[in-house]
Amino acid sequence: MTELTVVAQPATTARYGEGAETPAIVTDEHGVIPVLLGHRSVRTFAPTPIGEDVVQTLVAAAQSASTSSNLQTWSVITVTDPSHKDRVATLAGDQDFIRDAPVFLVFVADWARGRSIAAAAGTGSEGIDFLDSTLVAVIDAAIAAQNAVVAAEALGLGAVYVGAVRNNPAELSALLDLPPGAFPAVGVAIGHPRDDIPTAVKPRLPQSIVRHSETYRAAAGDEIAAYDETLRDHYRSQGRARGWTDAVIERVRSADALHGREALRGVLHERGLASR
Repeated sequence: MTELTVVAQPATTARYGEGAETPAIVTDEHGVIPVLLGHRSVRTFAPTPIGEDVVQTLVAAAQSASTSSNLQTWSVITVTDPSHKDRVATLAGDQDFIRDAPVFLVFVADWARGRSIAAAAGTGSEGIDFLDSTLVAVIDAAIAAQNAVVAAEALGLGAVYVGAVRNNPAELSALLDLPPGAFPAVGVAIGHPRDDIPTAVKPRLPQSIVRHSETYRAAAGDEIAAYDETLRDHYRSQGRARGWTDAVIERVRSADALHGREALRGVLHERGLASR
């Protein structure tokens, strides 16, 4: 049986913020829990290249993730060519850190293989047309991406997720030559973090808000306010003035915050994922 020890207090303090109530967290002899607790989004990368052996390792880690019924309804496009990466970045929010990262991974919700297998067997593929099948592929892709990020961080690399691959999904699908039934679900920029621009661990909501015992309990206003101030303190230390509730309100206020993703259902239908 693996021996468990309590994680050092600085790790939990960073994850939940100074002054916040921190849970008792145990760790493992392999150091997986500290890697998870130390996750931070890295958007500034050194020009150091990443070897093909490392990329293969990240993909192997992604393939080791759980997948619904072992259907493996995802693929990943590795983008390393600078000119190609530039075009991808332009469609994915025009974000320079994608251009700077030596490797950009686009995780694809992929039912193209399933359709091909069904067609080769002379059968229909109506089951792909339903919303649950779309969710299965997107969830598979997201779980695989998380495994790749954990593996990257275990190797000392930095990473950041990029939801903006869904800003212009039809154009990006064409650029990546994705077949019908395949759709860009999430991107991940990976590289060596720059030492001169440190990135801090961002405090998360306390467990009292996200963890519910037996039934759901809506968070009280003072609980939200306390976390909001914790995150404001964090952003102030990073030279920014913002709170968590500001971000939530900005995201939900109108469809403008979706940056083109409000048309996603129609694009999915055009991509062969009717999601009905």
